[in-house]
Amino acid sequence: MKTFNLTDPGEGLTEAEIVRWLVAEGDEVKINDIVVEVETSKSLVELPIPWAGTVDAILVQAGETVDVGTPLIRIDDGSADEPVAADSGRTPNLVGYGPTEGATKRRTRRGAKRPQAAAAESAPPVEEPVREEPAPAPAPAAQEPAPTQSSPERPLAKPPLRKYAKDRGVDLREVTGTGDGGVITRSDVDEFIADQAAPVAADRITEELAASAAGWARHRHPGLEDRREPIRGVRKATAAAMVTSAFTAPHASEWVTCDVTESIELLERIRKRREFRNVKVSPLLLVAKAVCLALRRTPEMNTSWDEDAQEIIYHGRVNLGIAAATPRGLLVPKIRDAASMELLELAHALNEVTDRAKQGKTQPAELSGGTFTITNVGPFGIDSGTPILNPGEAGILALGQIARRAWVVGEGDEERIEPRWVTTLAVSFDHRLMDGEGSSLFLADVARILSDPGQALLF
Repeated sequence: MKTFNLTDPGEGLTEAEIVRWLVAEGDEVKINDIVVEVETSKSLVELPIPWAGTVDAILVQAGETVDVGTPLIRIDDGSADEPVAADSGRTPNLVGYGPTEGATKRRTRRGAKRPQAAAAESAPPVEEPVREEPAPAPAPAAQEPAPTQSSPERPLAKPPLRKYAKDRGVDLREVTGTGDGGVITRSDVDEFIADQAAPVAADRITEELAASAAGWARHRHPGLEDRREPIRGVRKATAAAMVTSAFTAPHASEWVTCDVTESIELLERIRKRREFRNVKVSPLLLVAKAVCLALRRTPEMNTSWDEDAQEIIYHGRVNLGIAAATPRGLLVPKIRDAASMELLELAHALNEVTDRAKQGKTQPAELSGGTFTITNVGPFGIDSGTPILNPGEAGILALGQIARRAWVVGEGDEERIEPRWVTTLAVSFDHRLMDGEGSSLFLADVARILSDPGQALLF
């Protein structure tokens, strides 16, 4: 009997909420089976079990918040009682378990004799399919061979494509490959996702209409009771971070309204290029690129204040945070070294971090180490705002909605009013790290690039 404790999720986190159990008492589990989903203050994490056996007892119910080291589940593996997971000699992590200490011997060659005692002590490698030794019986049960690459049940796809499909919840067995020899390509996966999205969108509209009707009912019947929810998870962490930021860094904000018609026209041309055919290209992509270019000329905006050392840290790389509204609250995953990326690479990275955040798959390490952040309030119909800095960052840019507005174009006698695509940009900055001049130059550079993308050649 073994007891599995809440493992350390890393990034200095000390507790987690049990979101959902994926097993029940009496279920059979195998090594590295995912048994529970837990929510830290930063992300949703799936925890694997390090042993095979039967679920004897679930010790913590869904909805409870527990500290690291708390016993979560007890597994009957046929061994004597073992009180804590740490005593097993295996190192836990968020994707699996390392080998048992001392079990580093070479694998037995095929056909060679394998002592039964050694088989019982050796832990099978996590990375490869495992053959479990049959229990002693008069006639040993035949074992099925592990599936091979030529198996008709295993779709043909390269490892990166398998990860791409897995991250998006796509079962490759349901996708028809159009590549040479039936190999599944990225386009095949994207088309499959698009085909599946239509009925889902219809269902979502139905759900939103129902939710709207329920909201109207509550408005017409104010006598309904109030509802309370505990402050926890992402909301709790966000609140703490914003309070810390607001009361430790002296905030200042500036705005600029600019004509981004040429950027919108550029986006249309980019979408028609072959390499961008299956890539989501949005105005946020060009804003991210403009920010990276502007930071080159205003390095003070890519800094941190070290209070203990009384130093200003000038970051060599731009780890760009993208604020994403998710069902779990506001998350800010980072694009590492964004300034070194070409536009296509930046587009892939931007789509991946936002998709993973909305799917609840962002890991704690992806939410730390940012140097500058962009928040996009435009999709909500908002012109702009005064965003609060993420702790440890010198600046944050808010992108407002891009809308058609009357705008004066031309000069002198050629001035005229035309409908143009216009947006408002706002930047908040830490006034300890820079003065208004630096923030103004940065904001003007971003606006200049978006108004005339050709200006990027000067950076």
